[in-house]
Amino acid sequence: MPQVSAAITNERVAWVDYSKGICILLVVMMHATLGVEDAVGKTGFMHYMVEFARPFRMPDFFLLSGLFLARVIDRDWRLYLDRKVVHFFYFYILWLLIQGAFKWPGLALSEGPAAVAEQFLLALVEPFGTLWFIYLLPIFFVAAKLLKPAPRWLVLVAAAALEMAVIHTGWTVIDEFAERFVYFVIGWTFAPHIFAFARRVGREPLPALVGLPAWAAVNALCVALGIATLPGMAMLLGLLGSAAIVAIGTLLARARLGELIRFAGEHSITIYLAFFLPMAVSRLVLLKTGIVTDVGWISLIVWLSAALSPLVLYLAIRKTGWGTFLFERPKAFRIDRPRRKLAPAE
Repeated sequence: MPQVSAAITNERVAWVDYSKGICILLVVMMHATLGVEDAVGKTGFMHYMVEFARPFRMPDFFLLSGLFLARVIDRDWRLYLDRKVVHFFYFYILWLLIQGAFKWPGLALSEGPAAVAEQFLLALVEPFGTLWFIYLLPIFFVAAKLLKPAPRWLVLVAAAALEMAVIHTGWTVIDEFAERFVYFVIGWTFAPHIFAFARRVGREPLPALVGLPAWAAVNALCVALGIATLPGMAMLLGLLGSAAIVAIGTLLARARLGELIRFAGEHSITIYLAFFLPMAVSRLVLLKTGIVTDVGWISLIVWLSAALSPLVLYLAIRKTGWGTFLFERPKAFRIDRPRRKLAPAE
């Protein structure tokens, strides 16, 4: 295995933030668009953008999540679990309770408090709504550390086999693990090559500028023909799309364009945690008032509201200092603090 390049040790890498920004915006676009279309029973022009991004939207997110794993996987278990498990568990439970505060009162009135308790306990084993990504990431991190002693090629082959097996058990943890773990392992294993690819695109952008339209045409054709989800083809399109997003992120970073996309990527977890409420509110307002009637434009407005509102909230919290616990884990919820030494016996 090649040595991890020095670039991987940087705290922030511009093209990574741009790429994460594109991914999180695509994720919010999907939820916003499908939510509107489900509510009105029609599709709009945004539906085609959602379908175009389906083959690579989540694969790239998981690939990017594995990029920096090499620099932390050798940490002792206590520190590793704190940063890669407890960290996400804190946000999962917090935002589960926040989302539940909007969804569960009606359930409590209709079916009683026991139904709410049942929903909460169920959410501990079956990821709740849009929070499934941060539920699954800690599982990926633990699995990677446990599998580190195994030959990497064997882990890659096994993960690829799981993806192509198209497993559907009905349990999100198993199904999404089988479908997504291979991209996380690819990000971890081939990080030096991915960074080298980004550097090459930055130095010689012309091949990427020529290749990206060709990729877009192939991806769109496969989606239109209904073959994008076939075993093998799904992985191929996921990897090609991931490479395309890396290239686009690199080109944006090189040209210093789309600063808002980079900012969204830098704070992707903020958007991911908090977009559900502005999405629901803006959708309700637009559908109830009828200010906008076209499904596509409603979806677009809901998407922008859902994606931008969490960033506004984040900036407000930074300015006022109130509510920092929403996006920053308090020290009280850390397990990597030094243990107290027992006083010597008298």
